[in-house]
Parts: sequence; structure tokens; C-alpha cells
Amino acid sequence: MEMQCTLVSVDGDRVVLPDGRALMFGRGPESRISDKKCSRHQVKLVADYAKQEVLVTQLGPNPSSLDGQCLGRGESGCLTTGQTLYLVNESYPFTVEFAFHCGIQLSSSPQKKEKITNESKQRQKSSKESSGSLKRNIHDYFSKSPKKAAKRPYSPEDDVPQPKRGREDEDNEDEGTSAEQKLQQLQAFAQSESDNFKSSNPSSTCSQSHWQQIGSLMLFTAAGVTASSKIAGFDIDGCIITTKSGKVFPTGPDDWRILYPEIQPKLASLLKKGYKVVFFTNQMGISRGKLRPEVFKSKAEDILQTLQLPIQVFVSTAPGIYRKPVIGMWEHLCEKANSGVMVDVSESFYVGDAAGRPANWAPGKKKKDFSCSDRLFALNIGLQFYTPEEYFLGWKPATFSFPEFDPRKLDSKARLYDPPDASLTSTKQEIIVAVGFPGAGKSTFFQTHIIPKGYAYVNRDTMGSWQHCVSACERALKEGKSVAVDNTNPDLESRKRYIDVAQSAGVSCRCFNFTASLDQAKHNNRFREMVPSATKHVPVNDMVIHSYKKKFVVPSLSEGFSEVLQIHFVPSFSDKRSEFLFKQFSEG
Repeated sequence: MEMQCTLVSVDGDRVVLPDGRALMFGRGPESRISDKKCSRHQVKLVADYAKQEVLVTQLGPNPSSLDGQCLGRGESGCLTTGQTLYLVNESYPFTVEFAFHCGIQLSSSPQKKEKITNESKQRQKSSKESSGSLKRNIHDYFSKSPKKAAKRPYSPEDDVPQPKRGREDEDNEDEGTSAEQKLQQLQAFAQSESDNFKSSNPSSTCSQSHWQQIGSLMLFTAAGVTASSKIAGFDIDGCIITTKSGKVFPTGPDDWRILYPEIQPKLASLLKKGYKVVFFTNQMGISRGKLRPEVFKSKAEDILQTLQLPIQVFVSTAPGIYRKPVIGMWEHLCEKANSGVMVDVSESFYVGDAAGRPANWAPGKKKKDFSCSDRLFALNIGLQFYTPEEYFLGWKPATFSFPEFDPRKLDSKARLYDPPDASLTSTKQEIIVAVGFPGAGKSTFFQTHIIPKGYAYVNRDTMGSWQHCVSACERALKEGKSVAVDNTNPDLESRKRYIDVAQSAGVSCRCFNFTASLDQAKHNNRFREMVPSATKHVPVNDMVIHSYKKKFVVPSLSEGFSEVLQIHFVPSFSDKRSEFLFKQFSEG
């Protein structure tokens, strides 16, 4: 006799709720609801067979209700046997039933038996299709002999306990059963270690699952998570999960499946060895309004519920200090989310799929990695790095490449400008016109080297338009001052405005061409988002930077400049923290 939980509609249709597994329920063929006021993901349902109750979490915009208790978005409530869920706007009732049954038969009605059996077969078929979408044989995951296994690159989890093998086991391998048995043994081992872990109660163990919000960082700590000096870090998308649909991006919050069957037992083994398992994920869609926080929270909880393991999850929702490959999430873990236990980087590691691998890096892997951010995240921290294929499947390391721009190579003692015998300022009245990417260092350079010499400062960010900038130049020249124009001025037209003003006033006009590259400018702008600055800057996105590059014309004397200086970006730092952050890779 087995317990089973079902939702029963007024027409007698039944929907089975598995024990402890989340089910997104709403408009669609399963509920037979076509009312568009009911979202396709109206509610999340999690049945607890031990307590004989169903946790209902509202996800859709229109309210659901539980026996008269109205739920708003993000709110939860519980149902027990005989109680009713009204799916939307007090309509479409479904009653909860917990009952013992033999096999899958819940009713003596032959029609209902056949219906439930067909539903079960369909679910099993869907499950098989989902788990088999990689089209791989089970042998792909295991070596067929000890000799072959010895050639695999070492992974920290290669020593997962295996049962002793006899000659009979070896002889049967060719029949395809040994690999399946190994996988079952691994999974059984994982479940036993998960149960053992939950039964322990160290002082640094989290007693209750909870979410926290720290600026643009969301943090989930599951019940049972225990602090450790050894951290096993993992990305989520493309590393722990992939899409069920086979598409690059998920079609909905439930379009996911665990990437490899080895994942759950490997993670369980890590916990057995005293590691703390932590997921780190970038979810920029949240700050862009494309992904609701509560939807991602629900998805993250569902993933952990499927794994049945105590894991901590860090979610970066916006640009800045917490976004990988910048190490803000890691620093928060070490300083504030590990119960005061000091982390040993040499004993920790990180696994992710954004590894800088080229197209065709392995048979069947036609697409290149979308970035190198996971590998750079590990590099910034100083962690040993693995790809999911290396770590979970034992594949050999693939080729990869780092970004061309490396912030670690910038020399703070390099020459500031060329030609080296030029003078930055003049005793005669003049206009200096800056040319350079947003973030090329123009403002800092002027504030450090030019403005203290008595030059009037003209900046479109503060004055609002080029017309106001031109007027400010004219007023300053009439007052007998020299002028420094701190704008991007990429083309001939934008520079001619100030050359004309200088010629009308009878003074010279020089050009300071800031030579920072596009990648350097992007890095500098990301650095601004991480570190508070006394100089206010208008936020700059990549589209603005690429627009500058498209318009850029190399400045020359033929435009009317009396001199063109090449100003190089040479970083300087007021403190060690700023230097540390600046020399990190900030984009993959």
C-alpha cells in the first residue's frame, strides 16, 4: 500500500501530486482551464505525504483561494484532505485527496483506472524523453575497465565509494547492466548521505530555509546548510540544470531538468566529505524587469527540492560588485554567510560552463561558450576551476582562451602622454578639447592635471547640451581663462565647434586624444559601478560606448588644432581595495 495525493476537479479529473516535488499548475490541458485570467503558472504545489498537506504558493497575477482564504502573488497557504483550491478568482475548484492505494489504482471505476494508468504512462514517457534529450547511452558516463578509468583526469569526487567487483560483474559489463547498476548505487549512496547529513545537528547548521536581500544580491540558505572551510561552488544554468525544451533560454520557470544523473550523488558526496555546496548565479533579467524575483526564487527552491540536498544559493540580480566574474558574492559568503568559519581557498573549487571554450570544443558541441565569466570568477578568487563535463563526467580539459583585455597587466608607472616632451598646460590662453570613449579617464585626468592650473572646466554631463558647453567656453575666454572641454567629441563636427570658438577669440586649440581601448573603457565603467567615487559620472551602457566607436574619426592637425597629444590610461589608486577590484576581470 502506498500513499498518493491527488487534486480532483468537479468533473472527476485527477492530477497526481508527487511527494516533495513542486508542480506548477494553471491554465492548460492538465487542468482543462482556458480562462486567460488564470496564468499558465498560476500556483506552485508541493505535497508533503508525511504531514498529508499541500503547500500552495500563488504565482499568477490574479488571486487564488484556499477554502475562502485569498492568496496574493507570493503568498502561501496549506490544504489538507477534503479542502479545496479555487484556482483563480474563486473559480475552478480542485479538492485535495490523500489516500492509500495499490499500484496506481485509486478508484474501482475501470474508466478511472485506465485514465490514471494512461496519465502515469504519459508522465513516465515525458520523464524519459526529458532525461534522454542528450541522446546518450548510459555507457557514456562510465569507463568499461579499470585501465580506462585510470586515464580520466582527477576530480575531487573520484573517490565516491563503489561496491567491490567480482569477475562476474566484469563479464556482465558488455551486456549494459553494470553501468546502470553503478548509477543506481551512486544515487542510493547520495540519498543515504543526504539522510545522514540531515540527521546531524552541528552548531553552525541552518535550522530553517530562508531568503535574504542584500542590495542587488539575493541569498537563499536551505535548512541543513552547514558552514565549512571547504567550499564547493557551482554555477546553475548549464552546469546543474539545462532546459527540458532543448532551447538555449528556458521557455518558462519549469523548463528545466538536472543536467547529468551524476550531479546529485556527486553533490551528496561533497557534503559527506565536509564541503559546503554553494550555487552562484547571475540573473540580470531580474533588474531588467524580464524575470520576477519570486518566480526565480520558486525555481531555485524547486531545484534544491529535486536534489534533496542542503545548498546555499547566491543570486546576482544587477551589474556591480556581486555580478560574476567580480567576486562580491564570494566575499559576502566568506565574510557574512558562513557562520564565522574561515574559508580555505586552497581546499575549495568552482565549477561552471562559461569557460571560454571555442566552437567545436568537443564532438557534438558546435557552439562556443557564451563567455568566460565562470573561469574568470574562479581566477579572480584563486580557486581551482572545472567545467561540468570535467567535474561530473571526467572528460579531459578542453581548450579555452581568456579575453584579450587583461586588467592585471596595466602598468601604473607607464608614460602618461606622447610626445613626452610636450607640456600639459600653457601659460597662454587656450582651449583643450578632449577626445575619448566614455570611461577613458578624461575627467580624472583633467581634475588631476589641468583644472588645478586655473582652467575653466566644461562638461556636457553637467551642462546638458553642446550648445551650453560652447556658450560656457565663450564666457570663460572673455574672462581671460583657458578652457578644458571634457566631452567625448568623436567626430569632426563635434570638435569643430570648439575650434571655431578658439579661432574667433584668437587663441590656440589643442586636442588631447585619450587612447584607452573599447575594452578598457568598458572595464573602467564597470569599475565605476563597483567603487564609490567623488566624481559623479552619468551611467554608461555598452550601446553608448559602441556608438562612440562607430562615430570616431582620428583627430589631426588639419582640423585646426595647434597640437594633438596622445593621453594614455595609467591607473592610480587611493587605496588597496580599489586597486584589488580594478585588477579583477569584470566581464567574461
